[in-house]
Amino acid sequence: MIKRLQRKFVVIAAVCLLIVEFAIIGGINGVNIYQTNKNADDLLNIIIENDGRFPEFDPKGMKHDKPQDNSDSASPPESKKPDKHRGFNEETKYQTRYFVVYADSNGEITKVDTGHVAAVSSSQAIEYGKSVLDSGKTSGTSGNYRYKTGDTDKGKIIVFMDCRSDRATKNRFLLVSCAIGAAGYILVCLLIIIFSKRAIRPVVESFEKQKRFITDAGHEIKTPLAIISANTEVLEMVSKPNQWTVSIKNQITRLNGLLKELLSLAKMEEEKPALTMADFNISDAVYDAASPFTTLAETKGKKLTIDVANGLTYHGDEGAIRQLVSILTENAVKYADEDGEIAVKLFISHNGKETDLEVSNTCKEPPQGDLTKLFDRFYRDDSSRSRSKGEKKGGYGIGLSIAQAIVRSHKSKISCKAENGIMIFTAQLK
Repeated sequence: MIKRLQRKFVVIAAVCLLIVEFAIIGGINGVNIYQTNKNADDLLNIIIENDGRFPEFDPKGMKHDKPQDNSDSASPPESKKPDKHRGFNEETKYQTRYFVVYADSNGEITKVDTGHVAAVSSSQAIEYGKSVLDSGKTSGTSGNYRYKTGDTDKGKIIVFMDCRSDRATKNRFLLVSCAIGAAGYILVCLLIIIFSKRAIRPVVESFEKQKRFITDAGHEIKTPLAIISANTEVLEMVSKPNQWTVSIKNQITRLNGLLKELLSLAKMEEEKPALTMADFNISDAVYDAASPFTTLAETKGKKLTIDVANGLTYHGDEGAIRQLVSILTENAVKYADEDGEIAVKLFISHNGKETDLEVSNTCKEPPQGDLTKLFDRFYRDDSSRSRSKGEKKGGYGIGLSIAQAIVRSHKSKISCKAENGIMIFTAQLK
């Protein structure tokens, strides 16, 4: 159980870390792609606004809309305005490779300008232009070029800008960030694995104390119970048995049964329970363990059917599997409706890799909510699983906990579901 808890801690921490890493790497790459595309679109807008050319930039990043006239002292000098394309310098137009396609109002290409790019000829520029005009898009990517269209007095202008360098930069940034993220993820996962034992140490100590308490308390309680039982028998020898001595003996029997199941549960939940693993005929084991409950079911007015596939073998502890069948069958008989039906089935699962043990019983009022709570210690949903008002249910609420511990000790799974008025417990034995 300790190793299982440690594995769950490591898995949960690793999954959470993976989600965070995906969010961070995806976020920074998304911002990088957005900013790169925005810079390219800003350059395209500059070229479109200037009819296919780059404007002259003020080295100080400021522009004068027109020269100042110092002769008129009454007129204040025109204020300097910040360049709206701040971030681009006078070298930008020499670093940017682009070509321009002009078209008239009818969509016919009238002129191309390929003087700022070497990889595209005039005929290729015309093909690029026609492709954009036919698509009807105003911006996007075509091959290695990002384009944008604009309207002029004579028709349309389409500017294509070479973005191979930007694309390579984005790809390199993505690969580097993923590589660094993967390395960091592996490193942190290793640290989580190394320190996971320390993280769950308080839980482990609490669990160990609980197991010791159950074991010690069980042995300590056996002595006073034996004395009480002996004293009760003496009282019955001195005087006749009466309702008080009978009640005392019944409660002693009940407490002895509870102690036995508690000790059995504590033993099954040990990290390495003493199980004798071997191949055995599970078909015979299931049938032999379930058959004695047929008579018990009949005395309660219920019907028990056993459907076991013949000749199935399983590698596990035969005694533990027999106990599992007994617990599930007894539970089904106990909580089945009056005049209800109980079914015990053993078959190979659909995937052919597991042996499924299925125990079901009719139940008009199945438990509500989370059915996994039925496997908790001392949990009994008596209000929803009641059979008749005058009938005692008995039990201690730990039988299903023992069943779950047996299944887990065989590295298998057990589940419970309620459908169409039937409670079904399924143990998938691997």
